[in-house]
Amino acid sequence: MHRWDANQIPDLSGNVIIVTGGNTGIGLQAVVAFAGKGAETILACRNDKKAHKAVGKIKKKIPEAQVRHMHLDLGSLASVQHFAETFGNYYSRLDILLNNAGVILNPYRVTEDGFESHIGINHLGHFALTGLLIDHIAKTDGARVVNVSSKVHRMGRMDFDNFQHTLRKGYSRIGAYSSSKLANLLFTYELNRRFRIADINALAVAAHPGYSYTDLGRARFFKVLKYIFYPLVVTITQNSARGALPSLRAAVDPGVKGGEFFGPGGRGERKGFPVQVKSNGESHDTEDARLLWEISEKLTGVKFL
Repeated sequence: MHRWDANQIPDLSGNVIIVTGGNTGIGLQAVVAFAGKGAETILACRNDKKAHKAVGKIKKKIPEAQVRHMHLDLGSLASVQHFAETFGNYYSRLDILLNNAGVILNPYRVTEDGFESHIGINHLGHFALTGLLIDHIAKTDGARVVNVSSKVHRMGRMDFDNFQHTLRKGYSRIGAYSSSKLANLLFTYELNRRFRIADINALAVAAHPGYSYTDLGRARFFKVLKYIFYPLVVTITQNSARGALPSLRAAVDPGVKGGEFFGPGGRGERKGFPVQVKSNGESHDTEDARLLWEISEKLTGVKFL
């Protein structure tokens, strides 16, 4: 299926879906698509004001939409725990967990729990969230966990002796970010293996948005660049609606298999309709995946599967 788009999303009535970072960019576009097909969708976001505004816009566009905001700060394990407990008070199932939120190219900073921000938010926060929701996932037949990675994972490396990027002089924003995106893939593939071992009827799948115009605006540096080079930026990037398609396909296409990776099908995977793509060899290193899982359990205190 070459030109997969949002029109091919099946009816999702009765489904419960969580989208982290669902108040902006590709996360918001995913929420709109899910809500438009009847799913009850939770925007799991740190910025309450932006989330409530997003909910209002969605309901104005889709009056019958079942959407709500629940506070989630992935940089705080206490917040992740509170979110999971609150979710459990309202819901007994979870059909799709779209781990979409993240930070990109931050200067060095640490989370509330002292984790370097890229690995702490992009990976550890989502690892803990997935683990704390695993009972809901396990008892929902055909559930999916979709982790949003990046093309940049190919630049990443897992240095378990310097996991927090603190032991060497000079902090590399791209190094920290790319490593966190590699971690997203290692986690996805290991989670899918553990689903099979535990005989859980769920899939773990990954996606990347290519070069999405709105994503570039997250970092102040890129806000300047995208206005200076606007004609070029528009040429090589795609809008957030198109950027959300790989995540959407990974989440709902009935032909998807666990452990697959989706991205744009155009040249260089920068833009285009979503297709299955390949990740680098490092992302399939089962020993690195095992070590990442162990250190993630140790740092977050969340153990599962």
